[in-house]
Formats: sequence, C-alpha cells, structure tokens
Amino acid sequence: MPYRLGAQILPPELDPIDAEVDPHRRAWSPPPELDFLPPELVAMSGEAADGTGEGEEQTARARLRLAALLLRSRSGGLAAAKSHLERALLLLSPLPSAPPRLKLLAHSLLATAYGVLGAVPSQKNVLRRGLGLLASASASGLLARGPALLWTCNFQTQLASALAVDGDAASALSTLSAGASAAAELGSPQLELFFAATGLHVHLLCWEDNAAVEAAVTRASGLWEALPADQKEQWTGLFFYTELLQTFYLLRTCDYKAASQHVERLDTAAKDEMQKGQRVKELAAELGTVERTLAQPGLKERERSALTHKQRQLKYQLQTLCGYDKLNDVLDYGDKLLLAPPPMHGEWLPRAAVFVLVDLMVVMVSRPKGIFKECGKRIHSGLELIRGELSKLGIVDGVTEANLEHSTIWTAGLYLMLLLQFLENKVAVELTRSEFVEAQEALAQMINWFTRFPTILRGCESTIEMLRGQYAHSVGCFDEASFHFLEAARLTDSRSMQSMCQVYASVSYICMGDAESTSQALELVGPAYRTMDSFVGVREKTCIIFVYGLLLMRQQNPQEARLRLAGGLRIAHQQLGNIQLVSQYLTILGTLALQLHDCGQAREILKSSLTLAKTLYDIPTQIWILSVFTELYRELKERENEMENSEYERKKEDDLQRRLSEAHSSPFHQELVEKTRIQVQQLQNFSREQQGMPGLTTAKADLDIPESVGLYAAQPSSVKRLIEPSSVRRSSRRRLS
Repeated sequence: MPYRLGAQILPPELDPIDAEVDPHRRAWSPPPELDFLPPELVAMSGEAADGTGEGEEQTARARLRLAALLLRSRSGGLAAAKSHLERALLLLSPLPSAPPRLKLLAHSLLATAYGVLGAVPSQKNVLRRGLGLLASASASGLLARGPALLWTCNFQTQLASALAVDGDAASALSTLSAGASAAAELGSPQLELFFAATGLHVHLLCWEDNAAVEAAVTRASGLWEALPADQKEQWTGLFFYTELLQTFYLLRTCDYKAASQHVERLDTAAKDEMQKGQRVKELAAELGTVERTLAQPGLKERERSALTHKQRQLKYQLQTLCGYDKLNDVLDYGDKLLLAPPPMHGEWLPRAAVFVLVDLMVVMVSRPKGIFKECGKRIHSGLELIRGELSKLGIVDGVTEANLEHSTIWTAGLYLMLLLQFLENKVAVELTRSEFVEAQEALAQMINWFTRFPTILRGCESTIEMLRGQYAHSVGCFDEASFHFLEAARLTDSRSMQSMCQVYASVSYICMGDAESTSQALELVGPAYRTMDSFVGVREKTCIIFVYGLLLMRQQNPQEARLRLAGGLRIAHQQLGNIQLVSQYLTILGTLALQLHDCGQAREILKSSLTLAKTLYDIPTQIWILSVFTELYRELKERENEMENSEYERKKEDDLQRRLSEAHSSPFHQELVEKTRIQVQQLQNFSREQQGMPGLTTAKADLDIPESVGLYAAQPSSVKRLIEPSSVRRSSRRRLS
C-alpha cells in the first residue's frame, strides 16, 4: 500500500513509543495505560493546572496519550483515536503557551489516524498545517535546529505517503526531495538512505521515466554501499527495503542474472534474521522470568544479587545481538523489522511479510530456470506462513471481507495479495509440468479467496482470468482460452498485462486451425508487434516475436520466420533465461530448419530443445519435439530411428491423454473453463469507507511486484495443431504488417 512507503519519523523525545519503558518490569514501570508514550507526556501528566490555559493543555495531553495507545493497538479504536486527536488539536491551537513540539505531535498523530482510516484529503491538510506551524516555530526560535530538521523529515515522509496514495507521484517525489535535504543538513546517513529508497519506491509505483528510475536505483544503491559495515549490520530493515526495491526493478527490466544475486543476499539475510529473532525471543522470555522473580517479595539478598546480575547480562546480550541501545526496541525485535535505530521507529512491512516476500522472490527467479523443486519448497513454506498470519487476524474458513475489522484491512490485504502471488506461481509451475489437477486446485483456491475478499483483491481478477485462459489452453479448450485471455485484457489497465493476454489469445486462435481464427490472431499480434519496443524489459517482446514467428510459418514464409525467431531466441536466452521459452523457440527453429531441408541443423537444434523440455517435465513440448523428430527421420529415411521415436512419442501422448482425462473429469474443470466471469456477491456490510481504503483498488500496486513474471509458463498442449511440419509449400501468403 502506498502509505506504507516507510516509517513515521519522530524526534526521540516526541516519539509516541517510549523507548525507555521495559514492559517486563511491571513492578516499577508506569501504569499500563501510560506505556509507550512520549516521556515528557508521562512526566507532566500529573501536573496541576495553575495558569491560564493550563487545564486545556493538560486535557490535550491526556487525549494525546489515550489516542497514542489506541493507534498503537489498532483494535477497533481508530475512530476514537481520531476524535481524541481532533479535540486535542482544537484545545492546543489557540494556546500560545503550549510547547510547539506538543502541537506538532498532535498534527503528526492526527495525520497518522487519518491515513489509517483512508481520509487522505484530511491527512494532507493536517500535514500541511503542521509544516506551516513548524516553519513558524523554527523562524521564531521556539524550536532548536536539530529537532526542527527531524520534524521536517517526519512531516515530509507522511506527506509523501499521502500524495502517493492519491497517485500524485510528482508531488510525492518533490516532497521526498525536501525531506532528503533536511536529512542531509542534519547529517543523518540513515535518513538520507531512507528518503532515497522511498523515492525509488515511488518511481517503481508510478514508472514514467526510465532514466529517472535508473537514477533512483543508483542513488539508493550508492548510499547503502557507502555505509560503514557496523551501521549496515544495525540497519537490517533498510537493507531489506532497498534490496527488495532493487530486485523489483531488476525483475521489471528482466535482468534476471542481477536479480538472482540480490535474491541470494536477501535469502541469506532472511535466514540469519529468523535465527536471530528466535534467539531474541528466547533471551527475552528468560529476561521476563528473571524480572518477574525479582518483583516477588521476600527474596534473599544473595538471590536478589544473582538475579540482578543475570538481568544485566541478559539485557546486554539482547542489546548486543540486535544492535539497539534502547531495550524496548530490542523487545520489539521479534515482532517488527525496524528500518533502523531511532529516530526511525517504524517498519515498511510486518516482519513475517518481509520473509514471505523473500520466499516469493526466490520462486520468481527460480521458476524461469526450471528449478521447480526449490520453487515447490518456497511456495509451501510461504503459504504456510501466510495462512498462519491470516489466522492471527481471524481470517479462517468462512470469514469474508465483511467480517473484517477496519484496523486489520491493510494487513489482511497485504497477506492476501501475497497468498495469491504464491498460488499464481504454483499454477504456472504445475501447468508447465502438465500436473493439470494440481493446477486446478491452486486456481480454484485463488477463485475462492477472490470471491470471499472481492474488494480487497479486485486488482487480481485479471490475473485469475489470465490463469483460467492458460489452464483452458493447456487442456485443449482453445475457444474458452481465448475468451478468458481477452477478458483478462479488458479487466486490467496495465499495458504489459494487456499485451501478454492478447498474445496468449492469438496463440489459442492459431491452435484452432481455421482461417477465421488465424485472421483473429493476426489482428491481435500485428498492433502488438509494432509497439513491442515500447515496453520496459523484454518479456513482452520475446513473447510477441514468438507468436509472430508462428503466424509467419502458417503463412508459409519460413525464411522470414526463421530470421525473426532467431532474434527472439537470442533475447530470451541472454536476458530472460527462461528455459521453457528457449525450448519452444528452439523447437520452432528446428521445425523451420526441417522445412528448409537443413536436416543437420534441425537435428542439433531439436536435441537441445528436447533436453530442456525434459528438464522441465514439459510433456506437451516434448511431444511437439518428438513429432518433428519423426518427420526428420522420415525425411532422412532412418526407418529404425523413426519407429523408435514414434513409439516414444506414443507413450508420451498416452501419458498426456491420461493427465488430460483426469483434468476433464475433475469437478473444477467446467467451472474453470466456462466462458463466464467469476460471479461475486456484493457484500452489503463492506462499508463505502472500507471500499475507498487506499491500496484496495489494486492489490498488486502495493509492492509493485512485476505482474506475473514469465506469464508464458503454460504453452500450447495440442502441439500438432500449432505447427504443421509437413507443410513445406513456399507459396506467397499474406504477411504480417
């Protein structure tokens, strides 16, 4: 979600989380309702009101304390927190004696409340008023330079997030630039890196200028590399934030080699963090036991001394392990992945979500290489972790979005979106491996989640329709496949997704085999071919060239088809590294070589293609290749090889037919292929305010994960209808424009 660009930044003395409070030391800590509050509010909460306006100020402080607790718990008290903060601000605004930092805190907390409730116009308004107040307090000398710069960073961060929610990328970037200037003036490298990473995040969300996005990547990377090693170890959250953003960029630009290097670093760091988090929980539990014992009356002096020594040791171990000076940050370590030590109290995503996202990145760089065993492990672990987190939010069987508390909508949406990303990759893997029943089950799960949470997941409907098309195509239902692909294209605003779905629909039309369907394929591919260089990366281009080559072959233009497909193969091999697409390119080129009577080259190409197809367990492509080998052996009059190859091909076809029969007899089959959109019941209890929550318009916009990297995972199963090896006539036909 855009307003999760980064953390709220507050000067240490004004941070609503009191970092000095130790929640395990209940015997001598402040009363529970005062925990995690600004120290100056705790200290002054009991002061008598003995001057003009003193009573109003004390009332405002009490409301701020209560609102801070409600915001922290987010357990149904958001509206009450907003009311307390609005009233506190009304009380403080006319009081000239009220400290500026108190007024600034009220503005910042109220903006936070508005942001969580989705009231973006009100959020932006109160932040701009806060910036105006800050400028006035700084000019009059009421606020020292250091705190003023920190407050500037805080307000600019919050305002940039609000602007990003509104889709105003230019204003968000300008606001972040102002925050970065304040961070530089303050001499805070962690804040400079934070603003650089957040700027990159906005660029990725609203990609408009390739050069600007590349410059943002370079700046964030350069600032991270310039940090001393000891600071890098402490700034774990910033590491994950910057590394994941750079990975998203590299996946979008199809630089899978570089992306894989970042993912390896992320994976290693995630494993280390999980181990460290477990150790922190163990030490924190031990510390809690020691301190509860210390709080008991009647301890002997020697026993108390030993326990006190143990307490100091445990605290030191915890602080050393985490790299944080303040114990409260340490005790939050197992639940949060703080971006950096104070003043950056906050996180980008929940700790578990970051680890899930790393698993997803491993899947996304492994799947194109055919590393399906690792993909399966990561998909399983990711789904298990997500379901556990959803269960904590009360999302179990039978729960729908109408049952959600407002305070859980954002977190629920985040995990639901990640859940569908994992299921999407599972569908793609299973279709590639011709495990159609497994693919059915994963796709049926996606539809089930979508029908239960249609507002939160409405941005995923086009992906589900695209996957229904891929499933239908894989099991030979080409007419239904083209319907779902075109429906998916209509449901998305993404040019990339539209182009890919049109390409898939054209392949389905080609597989139908009749003249009218081929003409429809031509109508789809022609415009896409003319604009294929306008996309970021080469994913769309390689798929468009692939289908363009098929049409040229069907038009009996093998020479030009060979030339175009050879160029597409080079791009697919060098940049995408998708071995299934490479295998299919090689198969077409082997077929073309046979049509042109270059039998030696055809044999070598087809051998390479078959090796790759076997690696992927891609039975349809194997059958395709074997059918071309049969034609090759027939032309070479190698009767023995022809018979042996035909027998192997027949066994593969029998295996495929068995799998197809199982798929067609499944109860999910008809539901998935039928030419209708998913029927969703409108949920009356899901309020208009909830439907207008930022980030619910499109779940995929939150993290800006490139949509379905490697969508071509499921390719035609009825390969003999795709290519006609015996057709070697060179008569002139209509050519693609």
